Amino acid sequence: MEEILFGIGISALAGALATVAGAAEDTESDIGSQGDPNSQVQLAPQMGYIHRIYNKAVSGEPPAYGLWVALAAGIAWALMAIQYNAILALIIGSAVAVFVQGVYATTAYLGRTASLAKFEQPVYIDILKSVTSVTMAHAFVAIFTTVTMCFLIIEALGHPFPLPLMGIVWGIALGAAGSATGNPFYGKERQYQKYDFGAGLPISASGDIVRYAEAGQRSSLDNGWFTSKGAGPASGICFGLIVFFELWRTILFEPFAAGWGAVIAGAVIIIIFMVIDRFVETWARKTYGPYTEETAAEEEATA
Repeated sequence: MEEILFGIGISALAGALATVAGAAEDTESDIGSQGDPNSQVQLAPQMGYIHRIYNKAVSGEPPAYGLWVALAAGIAWALMAIQYNAILALIIGSAVAVFVQGVYATTAYLGRTASLAKFEQPVYIDILKSVTSVTMAHAFVAIFTTVTMCFLIIEALGHPFPLPLMGIVWGIALGAAGSATGNPFYGKERQYQKYDFGAGLPISASGDIVRYAEAGQRSSLDNGWFTSKGAGPASGICFGLIVFFELWRTILFEPFAAGWGAVIAGAVIIIIFMVIDRFVETWARKTYGPYTEETAAEEEATA
């Protein structure tokens, strides 16, 4: 019984770390425009819309975070192998990974902007300095908490994977959670769509991103301010639940049916969430309804 309670406690702690990691990852991605709307940001100057939005997208979030977390985990693992203190090793590993992330972000932003020079899109030095440092700060939080979570799973729960391999697995999962959960909250409304719910993005409006914020011309820091209130916490909850349910079901049900108990419990959890998702989708469609074209009378009234 004590072993089960200890395992549940570790699962809860790992879930809390994952929640912080998910929130930081999504905010970092949104500030750097690495998520869904990045193609519109790149397209905007070609359509005549000069902007101050940072764009560091080269790969998607899952492979990028798989790389950074695995790099941090690998360095920490090597340092611990030569008797470094575990906490110090995790910090050094995360710091090196964040340095790589900063180089990646800088070269991606400059490379993207250079390719748009013919469309008169300038490089804003203040944006380069301020946004890069902010993305690095958020990335450090996301990487450090994820690597610490992996270390906790191995040391406290006895997971057989080495730390670098755990870093790859959970780094990819972290990026996937942020990409799947955070982007719908952020890009499609905040950054480039100015249309009614359900209207989609007409091809004729491609690149028509929103360039002006409440207090002047928008930068990526405005996006971070906005998304840290909705998309970031939502991504954190998503990733935290993934980690908690993954560990919780294994601890409780793996002793049954030669390990198949954990598999069956996982399938049941997936079915329950599919039912909940379907209910939420149906409710949203009935509540907000499909987008309809404006009638002539409505257009005259709004004119």
